[in-house]
Amino acid sequence: MRSSRLLLVTLRDEPAEAEIVSHRLLLRAGFIRRVSAGVYAYLPLMWRVLRKVSAIVRQEMETIGALEALLPQLQPAELWQRSGRWAGYTAGEGIMFHLQDRQGREMGLGPTHEEVVTALAADLLRSYRQLPVCVYQIQSKFRDEIRPRFGLMRAREFIMKDGYSFHADEACLRRAYAEMDGAYRRIFQRCGLRAVAVEADSGAIGGSASQEFMVTAEAGEDLILATPDGRYAANQERAVSLAPEAVPLPPQPCRELSTPGQETIDDLCEAHGFHPSQIVKVLLLLARFAEGAPQPVLVSLRGDQQLNAVKLANALQARVNDRGALLQVMPIEAEALGKEDLEPLPFGSLGPHLEDDQFAGARSWTPRLLRLTDATASALPSFVCGANRPGVHLVGATWQELGPTAATEALDLREAQAGDRCVADPSQRLEAARGIEVGHIFQLGRKYSEALGATFTTEQGEEQALWMGCYGIGVSRLAQAAVEQLHDAQGIRWPVSIAPFEVIIVIANIQDATQVTVAEALYENLRGLGVETLLDDRPERAGVKFKDADLVGIPFRVVVGRGAAAGEVEVVCRHGGDPETLAAAAAGDWLRERVRRERSGLLDDSLGGDP
Repeated sequence: MRSSRLLLVTLRDEPAEAEIVSHRLLLRAGFIRRVSAGVYAYLPLMWRVLRKVSAIVRQEMETIGALEALLPQLQPAELWQRSGRWAGYTAGEGIMFHLQDRQGREMGLGPTHEEVVTALAADLLRSYRQLPVCVYQIQSKFRDEIRPRFGLMRAREFIMKDGYSFHADEACLRRAYAEMDGAYRRIFQRCGLRAVAVEADSGAIGGSASQEFMVTAEAGEDLILATPDGRYAANQERAVSLAPEAVPLPPQPCRELSTPGQETIDDLCEAHGFHPSQIVKVLLLLARFAEGAPQPVLVSLRGDQQLNAVKLANALQARVNDRGALLQVMPIEAEALGKEDLEPLPFGSLGPHLEDDQFAGARSWTPRLLRLTDATASALPSFVCGANRPGVHLVGATWQELGPTAATEALDLREAQAGDRCVADPSQRLEAARGIEVGHIFQLGRKYSEALGATFTTEQGEEQALWMGCYGIGVSRLAQAAVEQLHDAQGIRWPVSIAPFEVIIVIANIQDATQVTVAEALYENLRGLGVETLLDDRPERAGVKFKDADLVGIPFRVVVGRGAAAGEVEVVCRHGGDPETLAAAAAGDWLRERVRRERSGLLDDSLGGDP
């Protein structure tokens, strides 16, 4: 390929819309262009990268026996309604683009395909003899992001590989999950990325177990907590840890303490010398579900701990399972109480023993509290808490004294933090790193097959629901994650395996006939040797071409300059090392061997796979 025919337009200035390095570089280097918020055109260079990533994914899927298919992007609401996910994905802050067709039927643009593929399985899979089976696709997905940002990282349209497996029993599902785990590790390594597998929350997809694959990078939106020995790693949404020991409250009878104007943990500690771990703070929230009345929720948490929103959502969904999907959780404020014709509450002095009677007259809410208590709070033998009267707190309160209203099951609702001790090995303390999620695998169990009637006949003649797994890779996100992880001050540094080209030939002076002749001969030689080569034949200054070559990030740059008269060229590796001067006649074979070695170096023999 010649640069003059490539539609290569690079930018010198930093794009104002870009917030992170990889987004800026992909725009500046001419890989993508923004069409609208969260919607990008993949230009020729980017499309070559995406095709290479997709090829690696396809090879590894074939290795484990997965079958490629293509499922419809336009999906009927009825399938999602049967699984119980339609309201959660379309109402409130739902992420599904949805519409009505000319007959008034509701449809959605697929952010994922569990419902469609399970409905197909219900039609196609009848007997245990057909199992197990795994299908996958590589396709554009759509998500109505509230705030699209970071280019391809959080886009409204993106390319994803999603796969689904069906099994006769849980043991078979687990084996397939392990196979997919190995395939994913090979995919990321072949793409030249440092990826970490971490425990993850299953979120709206659901299921009994899931694991994310994170590319470590400072710009990552996710926080990874891991032990130094590498035996434990989890997304902070899912991470568990041992909280620091609470500072014991001196033994004393429960008493009232006047605390006028002291409505925060910091206020109480500063005024009375308490430690935050001696205080039980109360959060009053309202949970809205797809069906039924909104549910007031009272959460009790130790004063030095933070609430984990994902753990809270999971706890709510598990305990309120008759009202459909959880749509929203928000703080209850004085104005909302007034609209429900409820009496004002002493915010800042609320205690875990707040009576249900306070909500008995609610106009539209459930007239009683759902109470959730974090284990760090329930473990306190005595503590400070609000007295449910303005400007009054209790000191030396116990759960027994507060009564059965306050005491609830101890749950893990707190957010694990860096520095906490590991549950499995308390000698290890969690360390934090930021990561970009590029893959996620799930053991779904029977959630979708039961909802959509996907059953099979066992060897004993019984009819049972299929066991199911789900496996996703963000193809376009992976490509940008590679840029985020591997760039330098000059621009992108693509790994050979996914680079748009393996070699770029730069003609220093396009007016020099000798340089042009040498460059053209080397270009044809490399193409004949199977090396993907870009010839920069633009009538630009040499300095502009060198900067563009570094910006675009092609692994090997061949400079055809003054040495061409002596039959010599200079080779520069984008990933570092000193330039090498080679005879032009020998450069083709030398580069073919270097490209082969670089590509092979991305593979670990212990993991297997072919470049």
